[in-house]
Amino acid sequence: MPPRLRFLLLIASTSIFLTLTLILFNTPLSSFRFKLSPFQSQKKYTCPPSAYSNGTWQYAPRTNKTAMTHSDDVLIFSGFEGCASSREFYWHLASDREDQWDRFPRAQSYKWVPHEQEVCRMKEFDKADMVRGLVEEGGWLVLGDSVSENHFFSLSCTLYPHVIATPSPWTSEYDRGYPQNLYLNPDSPLTKTIKFPKGFDIRKTPLVTFRRVDLLFSQSDLENLHRSSHPDQDREFKLFSDEAAWTLSPSYYLSSELFTRPLPDANYATLVVSTGGHWTTTLFSGYRDETKADEGYGIDGVIALFRQAMDHWASLVQDTINTDAGVVTIAGRRKRQTLVRAYLPGHEDCHSHREPWKEIQPMIWGWFNWGRIWEFNQVFGEIVQNDRYPNIHYLGIDTPARLRPDAHATGDCLHIMTGAGVMEGWTEYIWHYTVNEVDHFRIRGSR
Repeated sequence: MPPRLRFLLLIASTSIFLTLTLILFNTPLSSFRFKLSPFQSQKKYTCPPSAYSNGTWQYAPRTNKTAMTHSDDVLIFSGFEGCASSREFYWHLASDREDQWDRFPRAQSYKWVPHEQEVCRMKEFDKADMVRGLVEEGGWLVLGDSVSENHFFSLSCTLYPHVIATPSPWTSEYDRGYPQNLYLNPDSPLTKTIKFPKGFDIRKTPLVTFRRVDLLFSQSDLENLHRSSHPDQDREFKLFSDEAAWTLSPSYYLSSELFTRPLPDANYATLVVSTGGHWTTTLFSGYRDETKADEGYGIDGVIALFRQAMDHWASLVQDTINTDAGVVTIAGRRKRQTLVRAYLPGHEDCHSHREPWKEIQPMIWGWFNWGRIWEFNQVFGEIVQNDRYPNIHYLGIDTPARLRPDAHATGDCLHIMTGAGVMEGWTEYIWHYTVNEVDHFRIRGSR
């Protein structure tokens, strides 16, 4: 190339570079509108669990109605368009007993507000965004006892009408251990704009699945674990009573049969677990000591076994995540994550309350293991916050529920009514956490 031509090309390219640089530095960032997936959002939204849990319930009614006249009124009070699940429909909504209708609409008229807004910055929840994310970035597998089943029903209302539920209708042929699923509703307008991961089948791939797993282990798993640490135990020793419990083994639910099951049958990005309520000396009767009524009838032994079991569980979960190929997203594969939601005690004499508490009140009678639930949570939190478990996260977000004695189902004081904001808050926070707090691009095995 002649020197003169080379010189002219150099001048031209330099001029173009300087022009583009001036345009870039004089154009506001807001002018560049790139559509990001929820999991590529910038860090302007952040709220650690401790900041979320530090707040208060503020009165924020959704309706001008002042009384309930029909069981379905609860949907209006709660701000729901409906609910996809048909399982124990009015029981979950706590509108199944007319003698307790005086609780409405006030029970549905509160909003949880964290105190430190500068520390807890959460994007306003949008159910369409969440449904889109569950498709494009992977779904949830929810494991736990009947309180987690409460949460599943609440999810079916929160995400309605964009989801449908199975089994439908719910009939007596299905027991409590039967799988419950939420699928993308084929009639949802979101189907026109969602980007589907390769292999996703709207008819087969669930967005959320609930399985009843009271203890996170099968009873035989726990018997073997107990025997390994008590080799001299009398062979006649019986760890469990005949009290009903629904269990699955991690060898099943962490395998390709469930959590890591590939598309099109499943595509779970997040495992959400919670346990504690069934770890009692009535179920674990081998530990029960009637001479220790003031010390919880031997509950210390149950807590010790819980620590041993959850340490083993965390190792199993992390090993599964480390060796798994990962969840399929629209941007490729990424690591699966596990979230441990703090368990809840109930409220004694709950149906006499008609408004939230400002502070958690001490228990009087100490029903079940409620007075020691904080220890189960503490143990689980200490275990999974170990550096050995980078993809297991503890969410201590139990305070909002602890302050709602007025928000229970009609028949007991443990289960929570759908629509009062407690479980809906779990959904909103867990969704926030998976989008904004988890490092989705962490290299396998690193911290």
